[in-house]
Parts: sequence; structure tokens; C-alpha cells
Amino acid sequence: MQKVKLPLTVDLSKCAQKRLDYDGVITIKQLKRLVEVTEGVNDDVEVKLSFDVDPQGLKILQAKAKANVNLVCQRCWGVFSHCCEIEFIYSPVFNEDQVGILPDAYEPAFVDENGEVNLVHLIEDELIVALPQVAMHDELDCKINPEGMVFGEIPLVDERPNPFAVLKNFKQSNKE
Repeated sequence: MQKVKLPLTVDLSKCAQKRLDYDGVITIKQLKRLVEVTEGVNDDVEVKLSFDVDPQGLKILQAKAKANVNLVCQRCWGVFSHCCEIEFIYSPVFNEDQVGILPDAYEPAFVDENGEVNLVHLIEDELIVALPQVAMHDELDCKINPEGMVFGEIPLVDERPNPFAVLKNFKQSNKE
């Protein structure tokens, strides 16, 4: 099956009622923020979307996305390829009051005045959040030898008198 370019926005409620499924891609040109926080996106992001209505009657969007990005290793400063795979479930909400009624498994997807959600921003946000906080090669692939890594020792601080020790003496003198 050929992967198609996904629509920019969708009406989650209508798509859920129709129980639509999409298997498509988001092009690199559409992922400006992801490109900015990485050293580049290697190819288009593969996305699978499934719209449905859950047993409670809530409209939901289940999605999987896979992106290959370049990151900078924080040990050796070399660039390496990282596969970022995400899965999430969203439910449309119109205002903050509706967020409280959603089950914990669902993330709120705020809809615009037309009742639509921007799919590209939604998926791009999830990919950015899924990036590692500290990007590093595997130790075997890193240019820095594990034996050569020096973490240093924390020098002992001179023991200073506790400023509250005076209060301890004060408390004992009041008991007498």
C-alpha cells in the first residue's frame, strides 16, 4: 500500500464517527521545529492514524509515528542517527473544563474554532517530547573510550559548625 501525504488538519469527531484509518507520511518540510531541535531529520515521518469511538462514547485518535533524526552525542560531540518511535491516544476537547473528564490514558487535543486539530503540530510535539534528554551513542559506538572517561571526585567540604546548634543548647537550658 502506498503511503500518502497526511492532511494538515482533521475534524477528530467526524473522523471518529466514520472510523477512518490513515497510513501516510509527514514531509521533512513540514517539521520545522523538529529540524531545529535536532541535527536534521533523515526522511519523512511515517504515521499511522486510527480514529474511533471508545466504549464511553469518547472520540479518540490512536497514532503511531516513526522518525529517523540526527542527534549530537553529548560525550564525543559526534552526530549519530536515532530512531524515534511514538504511540499516543488523543481525544478532542473544546475548552479546559473538558480536560478533567478524560481518562488518564487519553491526552487532550484542543480543537480550533472549526472543530479541527492540526495533525502536523500534534505529531511534531510528540516527537520532540520523545527525544532523549541527553543524547548519546551506545558506549560501544562512541569515539570516547569508556576507560578514558573521568568523572572526577567531589572534594570533601570542611565541616562547618551547624548554625542551629545554638538552638539545641537553648532548648536544653529552657528545660532546666
